[in-house]
Amino acid sequence: MTQPLLIEIGVEELPAAPLLKILGDIEASWAKILEANRLLCDFEFSYTPRRLVLWHPEFPKKQPDSAEELFGPPVQIAFKDGQPTRAAESFAQKCGIPLSEIGRGKKGGKEVLHYKKSIPGEDSETLLDEMVKTWIASMRFGKMMRWGARHEEFIRPVRWILALFGQKIPEIELFGVKSSNTTRVHRQVSFDPVEVDSPKTYFRILKEGGVDLFADHRKERILSGFETIEKESGIEVGRDDELLDEIVAITEYPTPLPGHFDKEFLKLPPEVIMTSMKEHQRYFPVFKNGLLHNGFVVVSNAKTDDFSQVIAGNERVLKPRLADAMFFYENDLRRGLSFEGLKNIVFMDGLGTMYDKSVRESVITTTLSEVYVDRLEAETGKDLGEIKALAERAAMLSKADLLSEMVYEFTELQGIMGYYYAKALGEEDLVAIAIRDQYLPSKEESDLPENLFAALLAIAYKFDNLMALFSVGKIPTGSRDPFALRRAAAGIIRIVTHFDIPFNITETIDYFKKEYAPFDTDALEKFFDERFYKALDANPSIVTAVLESGERDINEIVKKVEALKNVTESDEFKEIFTTFKRVANISKDIDLNTDLDVDPSLFEKEEEKRLYEAFTKVMQRDYPDYESQLDALFSLKPQLDLFFDNVMVNAEDEKLRTNRRNLVGSIYRAFKTIADIKEISV
Repeated sequence: MTQPLLIEIGVEELPAAPLLKILGDIEASWAKILEANRLLCDFEFSYTPRRLVLWHPEFPKKQPDSAEELFGPPVQIAFKDGQPTRAAESFAQKCGIPLSEIGRGKKGGKEVLHYKKSIPGEDSETLLDEMVKTWIASMRFGKMMRWGARHEEFIRPVRWILALFGQKIPEIELFGVKSSNTTRVHRQVSFDPVEVDSPKTYFRILKEGGVDLFADHRKERILSGFETIEKESGIEVGRDDELLDEIVAITEYPTPLPGHFDKEFLKLPPEVIMTSMKEHQRYFPVFKNGLLHNGFVVVSNAKTDDFSQVIAGNERVLKPRLADAMFFYENDLRRGLSFEGLKNIVFMDGLGTMYDKSVRESVITTTLSEVYVDRLEAETGKDLGEIKALAERAAMLSKADLLSEMVYEFTELQGIMGYYYAKALGEEDLVAIAIRDQYLPSKEESDLPENLFAALLAIAYKFDNLMALFSVGKIPTGSRDPFALRRAAAGIIRIVTHFDIPFNITETIDYFKKEYAPFDTDALEKFFDERFYKALDANPSIVTAVLESGERDINEIVKKVEALKNVTESDEFKEIFTTFKRVANISKDIDLNTDLDVDPSLFEKEEEKRLYEAFTKVMQRDYPDYESQLDALFSLKPQLDLFFDNVMVNAEDEKLRTNRRNLVGSIYRAFKTIADIKEISV
């Protein structure tokens, strides 16, 4: 038997960020509580900034009956000479019944005392209070609060609890608030509690009262409003998924409204305007003909027929924000870009100042420019001397915008403001773009630097962070990575791969380690290796196989992993691979670093000769890529199968044995220039 269950926890406005962070956990937690109480059923979790709602169209009236089996001592111990022992009596006492009612059963191949106890299910209504308390306690929003004289904590004060189980109001109490049959509607409709007699009435009351309970409905309403504004005004509203989710979380009756600001403010960099609108006001930017327009869209939570005052109020609030930004921008331009002030900003204890960091990045950037000079000269049209001078300039100016008023106000614009200031102050485009792109990629899927020159500074920034922080023991442990060093290593891998440039991890670390305090460079190499498992979409054993080959160039590692992945994903690979596992097993005791001389004059079998000739042809060819080379090596399967079927590798004659082992070892070594095939699991 089932009946509807509706629970609404009414709260003061929930902050969007912590709510969205644990949204999935909230629903999952309730599902676990239902399962733990043997009441698992379909339900829907919904939320607005003022309520958390659980709706069960069919909730069990009681738990299902259950049975508990108790096993006692073996019968031969429970009874002696036909009389019950203390062990038997203790077991009967534990079961709560006379010994005469205890049965017998089998356990572990022995006959033992046995009792099966039926446990009637409890009424669901009596369990709800504790279940809801457990659910609320499971919500770890981070920073919590207490209110009144209470010691319990929650993200915001609980103000009401609506609970309807069929026609009853189950007794639930949280933070001194007891359940009732009342809810609250939009504040601009009414401040008074509204009585609810059924779930159907509840959903109608909210809808009529200006509360859209469902997040997906609110999102659709906002996006539909955007489309209407776009059609009416001939503009494009800039979508921002993160901001959109936040607006959905802080509104109950969202209505998008168009607003405007003075065109004079368009002199500011677009990122400044958009950041100011988003961070301070939660506005969406507006574009016209592909350019930022002097407009915005605010999503109002008001319930009214006249939004003119809402629009005017938001326009009035935005103006001083943009005026402040204009003041900062003009002041920064007057002061210009200078890196001297960085000498007064500490980077980190033991690592000097931001000026020192810029110097280290300059050394890395200019050194890398020599390594990639041919590509850089072709792409920039400049010679090595000019490139190195610009690389040094870019590195030294890269952190100068940290001294600006604008970045002090909007820290997320560091690099971006340096770009605009560098452009306005006449720096070369290469320098300006490098300053802008130095932090890219900032996330797993974010953009990469625009060109190779900018990529060098981006690598230098990340590589210095890794070397510097490892040198002072700030190494990530477990899931903790406060300085985003995993992201830095992954970023270098992405950049190197994208620009198809050589970057030997071992050689690069060894070359630049003189710039830092001594530290365990092997640990940093291992740290890089661990990133390949996360950065590359491949079977981990394939990554291991490539790393075990001894390859240390990031770009080559990625290419080899991709090639091996493609080969191993073929339908016939499992069958093919059995043969090559045998090659690896035979070669495990062979020193591959010695000369594996194969003397054809010692061949006694035709299969030896054919394998040797086929392998020689494979090794004499040039291959356009690793995948072609692997295909050629794996094509030796027929000759290898015949060889293994007809040739005794471990012959009694030492010369024959060595010659045959050297032949198999040579094939294994050819594979190992790409990957150690013994590490592959398929």
